[in-house]
Amino acid sequence: MTTDAPIRVEGLTHHYGPRAALDGASFEVPAGEIFALLGPNGGGKTTLFRILCTALRPVGGRALIGGLDVATAGAAVRRMIGVVFQHPSLDAKLTVRENLRHQGHLYGLRGRRLEARIDEMLARFRVADRAADRVETLSGGLARRADLAKGLLHRPGVLLLDEPSSGLDPQARWELWQLLDASRREDGLTVLMTTHFMDEADRCDRVGIIDAGRLVAVGTPDGLKSGIAGQCLHLETDDAAGLAGAVQARFGVRPVVLGAIVRIEHDNAHELIPRLIESFPERIRAVALSRPTLEQVFIHHTGRRFEEQAA
Repeated sequence: MTTDAPIRVEGLTHHYGPRAALDGASFEVPAGEIFALLGPNGGGKTTLFRILCTALRPVGGRALIGGLDVATAGAAVRRMIGVVFQHPSLDAKLTVRENLRHQGHLYGLRGRRLEARIDEMLARFRVADRAADRVETLSGGLARRADLAKGLLHRPGVLLLDEPSSGLDPQARWELWQLLDASRREDGLTVLMTTHFMDEADRCDRVGIIDAGRLVAVGTPDGLKSGIAGQCLHLETDDAAGLAGAVQARFGVRPVVLGAIVRIEHDNAHELIPRLIESFPERIRAVALSRPTLEQVFIHHTGRRFEEQAA
């Protein structure tokens, strides 16, 4: 790992009773990068997020932001980061401007300097026309934009986002990404987000896939996908275990059983289709062929579907 990465995580561990929520996670996020922590519910990403924003102390290992340990220099770290939680942390009874003004006061901003910065952020996130409206009157997409304006008001170098697109419709998600990309360019932000949306992770510079507390893969989306075979074949059947064994014995490949699906990774999987159907005509109900996706990367590293709960 480099020494100047704005975010560094080294062997981070945390437990809730006997359950390991984090099991030795290590990664770094270089300056100016958007990094996605991708995982299912219960995978450990929220625990890691809470540690990074100084809301939770880890059991072992350490996390550093701007070279400062989040567990021992929490106050200094909080001045360096912007945090946007999954549910907007706005006071619903206050106006948008009042929410931003109180946020500025927490960071020592006052007077003309504060009002100018508020105006700048309201304009950037396209909520200036709603500045005098109570937050409770905003749609989910507008509230998320106001929350981002609040999180970036004090010019942090690192932005932490927890499931930023959760609950938003496709149009609001697209708008959110346009605004986030613009802020990254204009402010030189380093961004870490948690997400369970594959398409959202695909837009990031790099992705860390986390499952059952373990970071199972880290890399660019294209790099992670290129690490598995060029094609993925899914066979639907009434006897997945039996068909997987027969396919392995006949063709020398190693299928993975996913419920009623037999999954095969192969560089030339399309060539196997006629041979499989000829060999097992009564056992295969349907066949699907696809290029690797991040979900298939997850399956490759964990042996189960993204939405399935870990044992």
